Amino acid sequence: MKRKKSSGGGGANWMDTYGDMVTLLLCFFVLLYSMSSVDENKWMALVKSFNPNAIPKYEEDSGDKGPADEANNEGLGLVEDQVAATQEEIDAEIEALYQALQRYAQESQSGQSIETTKGDGYVFISFDDTVFFDGESYEIKPAGQQVLTDISNIFSQAAPYIDEVRIMGHTAQASMSQPNNPTVDRFLASNRSAIATVFIQDHCTLDPGRILSVGYGQHRSIASNETPEGRSRNRRVEIIITGRDASNGLSDSIQQYYSLRAGEGSLDGQVTQQ
Repeated sequence: MKRKKSSGGGGANWMDTYGDMVTLLLCFFVLLYSMSSVDENKWMALVKSFNPNAIPKYEEDSGDKGPADEANNEGLGLVEDQVAATQEEIDAEIEALYQALQRYAQESQSGQSIETTKGDGYVFISFDDTVFFDGESYEIKPAGQQVLTDISNIFSQAAPYIDEVRIMGHTAQASMSQPNNPTVDRFLASNRSAIATVFIQDHCTLDPGRILSVGYGQHRSIASNETPEGRSRNRRVEIIITGRDASNGLSDSIQQYYSLRAGEGSLDGQVTQQ
C-alpha cells in the first residue's frame, strides 16, 4: 500500500511566529512603561535647575503625592523664601524695619493713633480704631487703606528676614454693667483682623503663610472702658512682626507648624526626642 504524502504545511508553525511577535510587543510596552516612570527627586531637581524657586504643585484630589506633600506629611515643611543670612544681618534688617515704621508713624497724619515699640527680635505696632474702622464696622476706611498700603510696602522691603506678621483684632466693652455678646464681640474682632490681613497680603510680597490673623475680642484691654478715650484705645488693631532666627531652623514659624503637626516639636521651636 502506498503511503500518503505529507502535506508539509506545518499547521501550527504560524502560532510560533505569532507568539514571538506578541512577546516582543509585550517587552516593548514594558520598556516604554519603565521609561515613563519618573523619579520624583530627579524630576524636582530638573525643575529647580530651570527655576530655583519652583516647588511642584499637585491637585488635592489627584491622589498623587509629590516631594512637597511628602515633606509636609513628615513634618519637615518646605519654605520657599529661606535666605542665607547671619543673625546680625537679620537683626539689622528688623532694626531698619522698626526705624522705617517709627518714621512713618511720626510723619503720618494718623501718627498720634499709631504706636511702635521694639523688643528682642520683634516689632510691635498698635493702631486705635480711628485709623481703620468706624463704630461697630469692620470695613476699612480710605485713610486706613492708605496706612495699610504704606506699611505693607515697608514689610516688603524686609520680607526675606521676617518670620511672621501677626495681625490682632480687639474690641472694647460697650457697657460696664455687662460683657459684650460673645458672638458679636468675637466676630467683630476676628473680622477686623481678617480684613486687615487680607489687605496686607494683597499689597505685600511676604509669603502668605507668614501672615496670621487673630481676634481677641474685648479680653485684652489696655485702657479703661469707662471713658470714650479708653474705649477708643481698646478698639484697636495690633501687628507683631518677628524676625528670623538663624541659629535654629525649626524656630521658623512655618517649619515649626509642620513639626508640631507631626508631634516632633515644641512651642519653643525645638525638636523633641522620639
